[in-house]
Amino acid sequence: MAAPPLSYDEISPAVERAVQSQRALDIHTHLFSPEFGAHMLWGIDELLNYHYLIAETLRQSDIGVDAFWKMNRAQQADHIWQTLFIENSPVSEACRGVITALKTLGADPAERDLNRIREFFADTTADEMIDRAFKAANIGAVVMTNDPFDEEEARVWFKGRPPNERFLPALRIDPLLNDYEEQALPTLLAQGYHADAALSKQCLGEIRKFINDWIDRMDPLYMAVSLPPDFAYPEESIRGELIRQCVLPVSYFRGVPFALMIGVKRQVNPSLRMAGDGCAKADMSALERLCAENPNNAFLTTFLSRENQHELCVAARKFPNLLVFGCWWFMNNPSVVEEITCERAELLGLSFIPQHSDARILEQLAYKWPHARETIGSVLAEKYRGLAASGWRVSAAELERDVHNLFVGNFQRFLERAS
Repeated sequence: MAAPPLSYDEISPAVERAVQSQRALDIHTHLFSPEFGAHMLWGIDELLNYHYLIAETLRQSDIGVDAFWKMNRAQQADHIWQTLFIENSPVSEACRGVITALKTLGADPAERDLNRIREFFADTTADEMIDRAFKAANIGAVVMTNDPFDEEEARVWFKGRPPNERFLPALRIDPLLNDYEEQALPTLLAQGYHADAALSKQCLGEIRKFINDWIDRMDPLYMAVSLPPDFAYPEESIRGELIRQCVLPVSYFRGVPFALMIGVKRQVNPSLRMAGDGCAKADMSALERLCAENPNNAFLTTFLSRENQHELCVAARKFPNLLVFGCWWFMNNPSVVEEITCERAELLGLSFIPQHSDARILEQLAYKWPHARETIGSVLAEKYRGLAASGWRVSAAELERDVHNLFVGNFQRFLERAS
């Protein structure tokens, strides 16, 4: 017997219950499991020293950039707290996120006492904080960003895949595609591959072997790269040649999707270090050509510029081998998330992944997902109320099915089709 339809007034509460109760898979983060040692970032000093907050602090602080970088980690955190949370109200999304995370995880931000907050974290182990953060975010697992060109991280992988079901691997290949000669080539040679600067036929074969070997070693859910706004395809360049000759064939034959994160301008202000990156509108035709010329390859894609979002939705309507995901980086603000999620639902139905956290510090999970759920739930409730007003009726079970697909199912089926 079919479940009874919801009345108009029952829709919003039912959507909220479905969105809040659905355990999500966070498909893109920069988090690491404890097995990776210092790569795992957690604790209040790391949370405050997030690059969003550094950039915001240096806009309002009386000290200069050089003086800030001369401070140690704790001193920087003290200065950020004083500048953004004491001398100013923390209304930005990055600041509000810290407040939400502290409250959700059991600290009391209302006291405004950073030393008391540090004591709270000192009394908590990393494993305990993982449990708390995952519970607060209501997620089952996160996908890491794993770089085989990072010597310290590579040593962990050479010992064998860390057996942690809550931290899943993704193979990141930025150095290979964006800085081949300076970053990738020395690593290839050091790991025993017969590579060269000229990209000889032998070299291309060795690079394919390198990618295959790391797929064997990691068993990644996908391989990924962040790309500048001037990314073009096809392109007479090292990057273009490596994508065509190495990445695309390995992605196809191994059934591992290729994730393209497009639109980042590195080091717009180098003095800010990691906080100095920017964004710009990219040319959508590069992605369209990739999808059209490689219909049997699977592509995951997100763009960093708000101006690209409508074109991305239109492109995704044309290419079933393209799955749009998340609101990345500068897009991850509630007003923009609402706009983009609404636009995607209107153009793509429910065939997209609405969010990933992009979290770099563990505790960020405890705000990025609750904030995202609030916004996504609001958009979905509006859409289902619109359906009801148009004469369609939906049940609670159908809502739960749809939300499951958005938070888990769409990604899982995409991976299955790719493999």
